[in-house]
Amino acid sequence: MDSLERSVLKNKNINRGAALIFALIVVAFLYIYVSIINVQVTKQYKGTNLTEASTQKYTSYTNVLAKRGTIYDANGLPLAQDIPSYTLVAVLDKEKFSVGKDKQPLHVVDAKQTAELIAPIIDMDIDEMLQILSKDKLQVEFGVKGKNLTIEQKEQIEALDLPGIEFIEGKRRFYPNGTLAAHTIGFSQLTDDTKAESQSEGKLGLEKSMDEFLAEKNGQAVYRLSSFGVMLKDQDQSKDPIDGKNVYLTLDQKIQIFLEDAMDAVVEDYEPEEIIGIVADPKTGKILAMAQRPTFDLNERNIENYLNTAVGYAYEPGSTMKIFTLAAAIEEGVWNPNLTFKSGKYKVGPSVISDHNGVGWGTITFLEGVQRSSNVLFINIGEKYLGYDTFRTYLDKFGFNQKVGIDLPNESAGKILFNYEVEKATSTFGQGTSVTPLQQIQAATAIANDGKMMKPYLIERIEDANTKEVIQQTKPEVVGTPVSAKTAKEVREILQTTVTSEVGTAQNYNIDEYEVAGKTGTAQLPAKGGGYLTGWNNYFFSFLGMVPADDPELLVYISVKQPKLDAKKYEAGSVPVSKIFNRVVINTLQYMNVQPNEEKVSVTKYETKLPDFIGLSLAEAKKMAKSKELSVTVVGNGKKIVSQYPEQDSTVPLTEKILLFTDGKLTMPDLTGWSMREIMNISSLLNLNVTFEGEGYAYAQTIPSGRTLEGEKIDLIVQMKPPNEKNKKTTSVVQDGTEVPLN
Repeated sequence: MDSLERSVLKNKNINRGAALIFALIVVAFLYIYVSIINVQVTKQYKGTNLTEASTQKYTSYTNVLAKRGTIYDANGLPLAQDIPSYTLVAVLDKEKFSVGKDKQPLHVVDAKQTAELIAPIIDMDIDEMLQILSKDKLQVEFGVKGKNLTIEQKEQIEALDLPGIEFIEGKRRFYPNGTLAAHTIGFSQLTDDTKAESQSEGKLGLEKSMDEFLAEKNGQAVYRLSSFGVMLKDQDQSKDPIDGKNVYLTLDQKIQIFLEDAMDAVVEDYEPEEIIGIVADPKTGKILAMAQRPTFDLNERNIENYLNTAVGYAYEPGSTMKIFTLAAAIEEGVWNPNLTFKSGKYKVGPSVISDHNGVGWGTITFLEGVQRSSNVLFINIGEKYLGYDTFRTYLDKFGFNQKVGIDLPNESAGKILFNYEVEKATSTFGQGTSVTPLQQIQAATAIANDGKMMKPYLIERIEDANTKEVIQQTKPEVVGTPVSAKTAKEVREILQTTVTSEVGTAQNYNIDEYEVAGKTGTAQLPAKGGGYLTGWNNYFFSFLGMVPADDPELLVYISVKQPKLDAKKYEAGSVPVSKIFNRVVINTLQYMNVQPNEEKVSVTKYETKLPDFIGLSLAEAKKMAKSKELSVTVVGNGKKIVSQYPEQDSTVPLTEKILLFTDGKLTMPDLTGWSMREIMNISSLLNLNVTFEGEGYAYAQTIPSGRTLEGEKIDLIVQMKPPNEKNKKTTSVVQDGTEVPLN
């Protein structure tokens, strides 16, 4: 190949190389051009959003915590509130120092010393803390023990001046009174307790039911770097925090303490399985206090039972339901206190229902039947006088078998069993059918409030936490008028005699300072295998009372389940209940400045003030006693009254036995049918040394009626028996080794 050919070939290769290089340059240019266009259009480069990256580099975000609404009592005292809390953090990155010439360590230098000093403050094991501080990490936290620290704990730790110890500020829900009204207030918790910015959520009680108002919404502050290098807040992108609304309750912390302190005393003395207590204002329906035992500490949440039993537990109430059967009978015009019936047992189909003592008290009046809490009386009223269909309508009128609608979760409607004759019969005295304590409170407001039944409520008002604007205000609501004011007043008067009458089941609730009207309840407890539990303690003992009786300011329901009573001493189930009721009533009424009625001068139609019999002839005294429907017993064979017992102006039930002493020689009265108390009263007046044989009512006596009583203290033996006992009459007893005839 000559030189010319070589030259041509060389030029061709150069041209080819140049063309290839040019092509590569064009491809590269096109790639760069397309990439630039792609970045401009998509704002993405190698999977990274350039806009976001730029924003993150020159923008900062700060969470702004909002506060959950505070729950206050009726007087503005906080019952649940958000307070600052702190999470303990330890920096373990050994490369972290302060900026400047004098570099100071910003990491934990001495793990052992740090653990020994801080662990006791947060109640953590020293070795456990040391183990965490020894981890190969840049930063560590300390689990549950290191969270929710108080400002006091934070300040204690800061005072130690230990390097590498920091805090993350957050918030926590705090309940200043611990166990107070625990099931009613309930609790909330953070949705994610690992994050300081987490929001709270109600989990129990009012915290749960009022969550839509109480719940907060955290905000966010956004700051951007200006052209002058200054971080400025971006008002458009920032979001202000929204605090939850404040909720004010009808609960009065002072009254709540009265109730819970009284409950705690009974828990200590009687170790019951359960206690329920409600204190309400019958004129408005406001719940002033509500509590139960067992309870728990809201800050620790050591919960055994999540149910608020006052609203969510429907059970057989027992004789407190007789209040409403009685009210229905009076309203329907079929009540007559002087009518009589045979107590003891009542046959309903194949079933036989007994009075609580098994045998009754013989033939007694309707009024005495109420006072003695006779089941048989109320079946009579329900079946023969009211009629079961009419009676059933009154159960609806009084709000049973339906929810009250209070602002608490898991409320029960109860269940009225009314399909079979025996269910209809037992419903008249509160057995075989279930209601809640709150339903009984609502129904009883109609009796205490002159026929107007008030809806119970707990929420007084809801306010904006910052502006104080009232978002919601609850007003008293009349939800029915099941009976008239006249009927309600008469029911209260009758219920007052269950407390004052010598045969009343509610004598333990007699308070010196105030007149009480109410009804006891002794509900049987279902057994697992069917039927009911037996035994002295195995009952739900209760009392539903209103005070003062003539114009009630308070309505109180107390129930105590299976207290450990002293069966050997025949300790009544009403004793532990009355210890709560009486203490709460006295303390609360005094706190409310309701003046005590020292003389208790109020007289119901079932009571009377004794006139002055002294100086009257026997005939005049008997005539006066008859006009006032009083039962008098004359002691002595004279013709003129020289003394009386009880004294003039004493207020006594119409059933009280009045003793009139004449100017003649003392004579022995006929004690047949007298109670032990009545006999003891007269024994001191007649100088008698009395011995009782058996229990119940006087059946026979060793000193015949009409015999003159002379000389020093005379021995008297009285045989006592239940009124329906069919044993033959004993004719004699042995006294000091000698057979003495009984008359």
